[in-house]
Amino acid sequence: MTAGTSLMRASPAVPTDTVQRQRLRTLAFGLGAVAVLAAGFVLTRTAENPYVFFSAFIIIQSIALATGWNVLGGYAGYINFGAAAFFGAGAYTGAALLKAFEASVFLALPAAGLVGGVLGLMMGYMTLRVQGVYFAIATIALVVMAHTIVINTEFLGGASGLALLPPEAPSWAGGPIQFIFLVMLAVAVFAVAVARWIEVSWVGRAFRALRASEEAAECAGVPTLRLKLAACAISGALLAMTGAPLVYYASFIEPETVFGLALALNAIAMPLIGGRQSWPGPIIGAVLLGSLQQVATITISSELNILLVGVVLIAFVAAAPDGILGLVDRLRKGRAP
Repeated sequence: MTAGTSLMRASPAVPTDTVQRQRLRTLAFGLGAVAVLAAGFVLTRTAENPYVFFSAFIIIQSIALATGWNVLGGYAGYINFGAAAFFGAGAYTGAALLKAFEASVFLALPAAGLVGGVLGLMMGYMTLRVQGVYFAIATIALVVMAHTIVINTEFLGGASGLALLPPEAPSWAGGPIQFIFLVMLAVAVFAVAVARWIEVSWVGRAFRALRASEEAAECAGVPTLRLKLAACAISGALLAMTGAPLVYYASFIEPETVFGLALALNAIAMPLIGGRQSWPGPIIGAVLLGSLQQVATITISSELNILLVGVVLIAFVAAAPDGILGLVDRLRKGRAP
């Protein structure tokens, strides 16, 4: 019996009006996604300042990063400190394909997703039999291993990094920066759509059962190990796809950036600030924290970004441990935070 059939048989019949509401919400989500993509296209035709696209690219990248991390860290409840390993694997997959074959970003994205998914599956198979702090330490080790492999691989540029010239953008895109901005926006919309599907489907119910009590979920017939492996693979694929467009945007990639502490810390902080239990949470956290970091970069110094993330994260852990969405829910129900 599969997890889906097990949970579906355990669930009562869904009323017709509930099904209609779910379909309307799915339709509204689809229309909203199309509107976001259309707004991004309009921005490429109206904005001329390159910094606008740089800031938007970073914030949109943060949304995809936080959403990918939240599949394993939020829905399944396994705190993953190795997000930078998957992001870096995707970034260097794109760089390797660009260097070897002058591949388009449209080839780099599925290749990075495949690499991230396989890497996530391997990490999950080796580490998911342990929990808590032991799992977290294992994910940190994954970042160290990936970083060490890259700096010792001459084809990938080693510690000095790799400078590459991306192929020309399509004429309809309005320019190379605008084109990669649209690609990153599409990746973020895809990641959010996958996260929403997980949340409203039997997979999300299984993840919630897993997060609440793994032992109780196993007693209910939920194949917990297969679900955790699926969470690792999906999360790894989304994180790697998030990293793939980087070399096409910056024309340069180096290990200290893609495997850095700031990226790993942001991936964890954004869902925690916005809320880990629902797909809008990582979006809210990424927009809030990403915007604050961009403002700090302009007005103070980019070196203060990690300090800013730490201060905001500590403040939210103390005042709103369930994130902004959790705080709003408690206030709506009339309970003190």
